[in-house]
Amino acid sequence: MAKEIFPIYDADTARGKLLVRIPPNEMLIPPALAKGIESIFGEPISPEQAVIRIIRSIRENGDKALQEWTARVDGTVPDTFLVNQEELTRALIELPKSQRASLEVMATRIEHFHRQQPLNSWISQDGGGSLGQLIRPIQRVGLYIPGGTAPLPSSVLMSAIPARVAGVPEIAVAAPPLSGTDGIAPIILAACAISNITEVYMMGGAQAIAALAYGTESILAVDKIFGPGNLFVTLAKQQVYGKVGIDGLAGPTETMVIADDYANPEWVAADLLAQAEHDVLASAILLTPSEALANEVKLQIAKHLESLSRAEIIATSLAYRGGAVITQDIAEAVDLANCYAPEHLCLAVVDPWQLSGRINAAGGIFLGEHSFEVLGDYVAGPSHVMPTGGTARFSSPLNVWDFVHIISLIALSPDSAAKIIPHAIEIARAEGLDAHAMAAEIRLKSKA
Repeated sequence: MAKEIFPIYDADTARGKLLVRIPPNEMLIPPALAKGIESIFGEPISPEQAVIRIIRSIRENGDKALQEWTARVDGTVPDTFLVNQEELTRALIELPKSQRASLEVMATRIEHFHRQQPLNSWISQDGGGSLGQLIRPIQRVGLYIPGGTAPLPSSVLMSAIPARVAGVPEIAVAAPPLSGTDGIAPIILAACAISNITEVYMMGGAQAIAALAYGTESILAVDKIFGPGNLFVTLAKQQVYGKVGIDGLAGPTETMVIADDYANPEWVAADLLAQAEHDVLASAILLTPSEALANEVKLQIAKHLESLSRAEIIATSLAYRGGAVITQDIAEAVDLANCYAPEHLCLAVVDPWQLSGRINAAGGIFLGEHSFEVLGDYVAGPSHVMPTGGTARFSSPLNVWDFVHIISLIALSPDSAAKIIPHAIEIARAEGLDAHAMAAEIRLKSKA
């Protein structure tokens, strides 16, 4: 029996089902995805086991393994993974003028937004000495750009431009070949050219994350990996963390809409459909005290679904990971949203500003139906790479600070050091660290 598309839950049922947070490696995957894994690996294994195998083989066999996995997963074997400069230039030149203009508007708005973020080293005087913090860009980063089934040039700009603003000197982009082709989607290459990215590799999935983390004969390892991706990319980032830094475990994507009777049900449905088309594991959830609105949204989803090119993906997403939750009132909807901590939280209510003050966990808050999430995906300004899986409780959207690190500066004068040495000795003795105490004491003896 087929699962119902966009089921409607009461709040108690939703708490124990739809709104339960599950770690990526414990997710129940749709049957089609499980079948795909079995066809690639020859046996029914979990996504986590698949990723472990891929990473291990690339660590051990470098480019050879990367070629093998690209052939098995993407159905193509490139002569070289590095995209040549002529191809990048040609992609930009051949891009339709309207698309180029829109990407350039997007790039300008992203840069303007992120240049508002302060990045300031500081040094202060301390009794004749100095203390401070030095802000330094990460030297080499890898940006993963999804694009196997739907090319996402927006993700290039949303990641590369904050990195450029932060002053990162080396940026390597990895993107999979577009499904059914033997190359990266030209619009992604054009976005790289607009972002002044010259190092682009055709590789995707867990194999790309492994290559960026450990390096191969032809790919230099990076210091930190950024970018959203599917379940396999997320699991791979989780497994390579420690060898490299990661921006977070960004995926699957999710939208939560809080709506009252004021909301336009067709617009709400459109926003949910837009989110669900990303991935079969994407999550699109409506919270509303209005059962009438929920039912009308469901009708609007059915009305528009069949006309969409990614209808099958959307239907699977809405059946397994989406739905409406009928709450007692808007206050309960806010409580559920704060517990869920969604990536995108859309407030389709009569007074979104008043409601926004009660939100304490979300990647981004979209106030009112004219500030809809699709604009955040593209041209609003903030990066659309946002925390998912409930990590918005403690994580932030991608921003300039993610591309820098802080170095503490300690430059004490003899006098300022002498004033605090006794306290260091006292604490070291209390901790039983005699060598620490001795290292401080010999300075006092030398001064005497």
